[in-house]
Amino acid sequence: MYQYIWDPETGGLLLTSEQSKFSKEPRPVYYRELDILGFDRYWTYPRDDTAPIMWAEANNYIYRGRTIARTKGGSLYTAPELIVLDESDFGQPLEFVDVPRMVEKNRELMETLVQETIKNIYNTYIKYKSKIDIFYVAFSGGKDSVVALDIVQRALPHDDFIVLFGDTRMEFPDTYDVVDKTEELCVNSGIHFYRASSTLLPSQTWALFGPPATTNRWCCSVHKTSPQIIALRKILNKHDFTGLAFTGVRAEESVVRSEYDQFSEGKKHSGQFSYHTILDWNSAEVFLHIISQKLPLNASYKKGISRAGCLVCPNSTGKHEYLKRAWYKIKVDSFIKYIQDTSGKTNYSQEEMKSFIDSGFWRTRKSGRELNFGQDLFEIKLDSKPKQIIVYRPHFDFEDWGITIGDYYKTDNNILHFKYSGKIYEIRTDYRDNVTIFVFLNCLNSKEDIKFFSLVKGAIIKSLYCIACGVCEAECKNKCIDMSGERTRISPSCIHCHNCQNIHEHCLRYNSIRNKRNEENQMEGTKLDRYFSFGVRMDWIVIYCKYDGNAEFWNSRGDGEVVNKKTDAFKTFVLDAGLAYFDKKAIGDKYTKCIPTVLTSVVKQLGPKSECAWALILCNLVYTDAFYWHTKFLKPGIVYTPELIENLLKDYMPNDTKGLGKRNVISALKIFMATTPLGKSKIFADCDIVEKPNGDIIFNSISRTSWSDPVPEVILYSLFKFAEACGDYYQFTLEILLDDSIERDGVSPTQIFGLDRDTMVRILNGLSVNYPAFISASFTLDLDNITLNSEKTSADVLQLF
Repeated sequence: MYQYIWDPETGGLLLTSEQSKFSKEPRPVYYRELDILGFDRYWTYPRDDTAPIMWAEANNYIYRGRTIARTKGGSLYTAPELIVLDESDFGQPLEFVDVPRMVEKNRELMETLVQETIKNIYNTYIKYKSKIDIFYVAFSGGKDSVVALDIVQRALPHDDFIVLFGDTRMEFPDTYDVVDKTEELCVNSGIHFYRASSTLLPSQTWALFGPPATTNRWCCSVHKTSPQIIALRKILNKHDFTGLAFTGVRAEESVVRSEYDQFSEGKKHSGQFSYHTILDWNSAEVFLHIISQKLPLNASYKKGISRAGCLVCPNSTGKHEYLKRAWYKIKVDSFIKYIQDTSGKTNYSQEEMKSFIDSGFWRTRKSGRELNFGQDLFEIKLDSKPKQIIVYRPHFDFEDWGITIGDYYKTDNNILHFKYSGKIYEIRTDYRDNVTIFVFLNCLNSKEDIKFFSLVKGAIIKSLYCIACGVCEAECKNKCIDMSGERTRISPSCIHCHNCQNIHEHCLRYNSIRNKRNEENQMEGTKLDRYFSFGVRMDWIVIYCKYDGNAEFWNSRGDGEVVNKKTDAFKTFVLDAGLAYFDKKAIGDKYTKCIPTVLTSVVKQLGPKSECAWALILCNLVYTDAFYWHTKFLKPGIVYTPELIENLLKDYMPNDTKGLGKRNVISALKIFMATTPLGKSKIFADCDIVEKPNGDIIFNSISRTSWSDPVPEVILYSLFKFAEACGDYYQFTLEILLDDSIERDGVSPTQIFGLDRDTMVRILNGLSVNYPAFISASFTLDLDNITLNSEKTSADVLQLF
């Protein structure tokens, strides 16, 4: 990947011979993007898309080497703001980029890059030719796959690879134009071109799975990768095959992709390999190649859309969302309607639902709790003797999927006998009160027993939730699963390899719509007891700051105050609080590898006993299970005694049969509240606590309260933490912040500090005036809008202190 500079002579860019490890991903800008953003209010330019007029890097617009404007904000329903930076040529006509001259200036370096890429592709082909059943170009219709295909067809014999387009049926209309043109070019060049798509339509899957989310992108498996695997089997007439996909994945596209190796074994399907042909290319080189070779360019790029993908995607945000809806409104709105129709926010008004979607919180869904049809159809009873699984279906059987576990038969007394791992397991099926109960008669807690229980659970889940989406068929290499019809068929000759069970939570649909309350209660409970019975005392933080959090503090064990298990509790705390990060490469033990952060310096400067310091710490603590539980489940206006808290914890710590874990949680909370401003200054709660002269603390009750004197900069810090945790969603409404029922990864400052709407409006207005580089907020005509600067971070906010 070459570095580039702007070339005022051509209005284009110019590659340099220096290698670069970072690119701002420049892209050409055509007149239609300028029109929709409002450039025509300030400049004139040709209404012709035969050539670009300028370039863009992220939100910055560069004309002949000068950044003349940038955009700010933007969301699905809100147009981005155009900010003019250079008014020197207002009213002057803007000219086309001199494309032929730009191409000529870059010809030599581009030819070197292309030839090197061709050589690498050919060498990979030769190396793996004897091991691979089929080579194919994974084509998407975007700029990167267009370039990847062009390079591959230059490197390899045209009859030794195919082109496969994974049609999600959710692509831009302009993408299908590119696909059609590419198919025609391939046919004329003797290259076989195929299309693969799911047997299910998006209208079916979005209704049955619920909308995809950032942490639950079932759509890729159902609509892209699985149909491609099934299509390749049909093309080869071979079920268990090895394929190598030439892709257009580039490292510059995302942080995740920057860590990819050029050649890798497929992570989604074993035995499938990927070679990322242009992994080290930047977008400047991609566009130069397309322009110079006159390759098809997806028209969506000429409309300002930086990435050609699905019409509605949980990973798409900001200005990109606005432009997609502006150009493809009818099709985008059809998917938005699926979000509305499946949402659990049934009490929302039309405007509230619009705000919910516009803020992007539909993307943060983790389970079926946010759906109006999300529910669990079974319940697991691990604490019963013997173990049970209760299915809320009368006379339920799972014979089809049960075959995948192992050989079994059923006796007249409704007992299933499974042969698994050299043992005969017995399961009694009881049918009563419209439920079916699976009673595990001889399944205890050995490694094999646990695995068997999991397999039965998986078979039950698949029987309840399967809609023949194709994912399990793609996972099965032995031709034992057929999902081509409306009902899944399992072959009696199943070899019990259990590959079909190696899917997240056994079934993608179940994982998407489950309520998951039972499993979460057990999982979260193991992390609530983070600080043992010690909590953290104010004196420990004072000593920690005295040593600036360095190794001397840990070596002296806090001047002898933080010893034995207290050291482990405090280590967990400083990591949770953001006062340190763990550097496994640092010299020393597990304690001295805890390296102090900027927040430690801020806390020391503010004073380790100050309200402001502890409020900042709390903004980080709420993202750990222990404090998140207290924040979520201790409701304002209710007085909680230790007994009441212990009773609440029972649902979240069901395996804590002796009660020691629950007592530790309450004891730690008592110490926090009694010795730090969280309780003493009522930042977090109002506590009835008595501290005796000998140091003992009597904990009578606790009640969540509102922070009486919130520091605006702390609220700003918590807003950025909230936005970052929600997946970098920097535009939302105050109503969204105040709605604690929304399932999301971010914790709102209103929930942390118990702040009401009026207080937040006052704080947000003040922040907008004092820190316009960080935040803008407006409250007019009963509408509100909060926009954070996406180029700033929570770490930047700390510098304000």
